[in-house]
Amino acid sequence: MNNLLSNEWIDISDYNWFLSDVDVINYADYEGKTLPLDFREDYFLPSNENFKEVVESDIQIIWGVISAVNKNEKPIFDKANFPYVEGNDLIWENNNFQVENSIFEITAWDSSYTIVKFKDQALSKKFKSYFDEAIELEKYKF
Repeated sequence: MNNLLSNEWIDISDYNWFLSDVDVINYADYEGKTLPLDFREDYFLPSNENFKEVVESDIQIIWGVISAVNKNEKPIFDKANFPYVEGNDLIWENNNFQVENSIFEITAWDSSYTIVKFKDQALSKKFKSYFDEAIELEKYKF
């Protein structure tokens, strides 16, 4: 997470964050440190301080949806059907966002792929310039 959400291309404190369907390996847990997330819940709305702690921790996200919304907004999502990854073919569609008002969305798929979608083209360009290995979703072939 620390590399993916590097402050070289994004200031995470500019957004509110929504995490759903999250499964992680917390390597820091082996050192007695715990993440500020309650995995008994279906989703998380972490404070900026807690999200920063998660981003800076030594974790690997196996599955999960991480959405960023404007700082002055709360995430809009279907409370009867929380954003999810496994078995959701819509994550492979470029303009499908599971949080209606997200600015961008990160989907971790089986720790093998990371899908990052943007509504904000300027932010997308920043991301692409920082991660030159990133490819367009529609160009990706299974």
